Amino acid sequence: MSASAPHDPYAALRHAGYRRFLIGNFLANIGRQAFNVAAAWQIYQWTHSATALGLVGLVNVLPLLAFVLPAGVLADRHDRRRIIMRTTVVSVLLSFMLVLVTHYHASIPRLAPLDAANRLLHGTALLFERHTDTSLLRFDNPALPLTYLILLIQASLRVLAGPSRGAFVPLLVPQSALSNAVTWTSSSFELSTVLGPALGGLIVAFTGYSTVYLLDVLAGGIFIVMLLGVHPVNAGRPTTAPRTGILAGMRFMWRNPNILAAMSLDLFAVILGGVTALLPIYADQILHVGPAGLGWLRAAPAAGAIAMAMFSAHRPSARRPGLIMLWSVAGFGAALTVFGLSTSFWLSLVALFFSGSFDNYSVVVRHSLVQLMTPDSLRGRVTAVNQLFVGSSNEISSLRAGLMAALFGPVVAAGVGGLGTIAVTMIVAWLAPSLRRVPPLNQIKTVNEEEPKAPAP
Repeated sequence: MSASAPHDPYAALRHAGYRRFLIGNFLANIGRQAFNVAAAWQIYQWTHSATALGLVGLVNVLPLLAFVLPAGVLADRHDRRRIIMRTTVVSVLLSFMLVLVTHYHASIPRLAPLDAANRLLHGTALLFERHTDTSLLRFDNPALPLTYLILLIQASLRVLAGPSRGAFVPLLVPQSALSNAVTWTSSSFELSTVLGPALGGLIVAFTGYSTVYLLDVLAGGIFIVMLLGVHPVNAGRPTTAPRTGILAGMRFMWRNPNILAAMSLDLFAVILGGVTALLPIYADQILHVGPAGLGWLRAAPAAGAIAMAMFSAHRPSARRPGLIMLWSVAGFGAALTVFGLSTSFWLSLVALFFSGSFDNYSVVVRHSLVQLMTPDSLRGRVTAVNQLFVGSSNEISSLRAGLMAALFGPVVAAGVGGLGTIAVTMIVAWLAPSLRRVPPLNQIKTVNEEEPKAPAP
């Protein structure tokens, strides 16, 4: 694109394959976000335990640590669309299984393995609960271990498909539209995280959990149908040489300090600043707004992210996106500190809205750096490393927040996390000054993976 060419905010949307993927992925994410709200609220209502919410994060992070790097190899060596479709089919079947488990939970027999699993969960909760009357804890529902098991398998499937999803988008648009595609993909995801949680909370409040899980089944089915009509612009990929194996993505990232700094910033900021796992506790004990209010709390960050994404999509690339990214992450931490101290539902919504606005800019810059600088033969593995950073930070954040809330209370868990995020931003800005000098995103070129980056003189 020449310097005088007008900025086209809809460049990626002009490609039919990308539009089909975007719409199908958007609907699937709505179903998944609604599913997540329902599952978290259901587990909390069954157990009355902050630790149980933290364990949901653990269930999601274990498959990430185990499978994400092999999943990157799969994405680089096999048909990415086929991987996405197959894992989605199995996930849909598991969501339908959870419909049955939830609807008939009172009829599930108290089998010895289920009772043993509940005793283990209860014992784990007793190690951490300090701000709850332990006599109120309930780990006697035989459906609870089955729910955790289904969540574990679905998390594994999402991990296996994750690098393929992330690396599939660059095959659907030309290089000149890739940064724009990253922005729209991020925007659609954020919109789904507004609609999905709000819809999930309302459905739980008025009908029940099973209806939410059925919504996830329907949305996943539509995504599968939409994928049938998606054909990459350039499906051919060079065969990966044997010497570039499972760790090639990590080596590539290590040779490119701006990608490394952006990923590290996101990893530690989200681990410290994430409050998603605490929202059921805030909705129930601090703000007193119930499941419908929980849905809006979950949706508020995404609403802010959409506002930022729309603003960014319609403006030319910033001259110093890395510098603005650093300020955005600091603002993210400040907003979460305000949320942690708030006892007003409306102030909490505003704080979460701004946290999402600041976070979105960071997400778009990081994803754009990864997609634009990485050659396609490595995109699956580099995307896998990116998702290892992102996914582990989100899920470890849930575990951290849940356990800190159990030990010290939710206000301390949220407030200290927000302040820690600001501190991390200052450290990264000091250790990685090159991040502040990243050029506009539309000027970033793909790095040749065959030529190792020369060390600085």
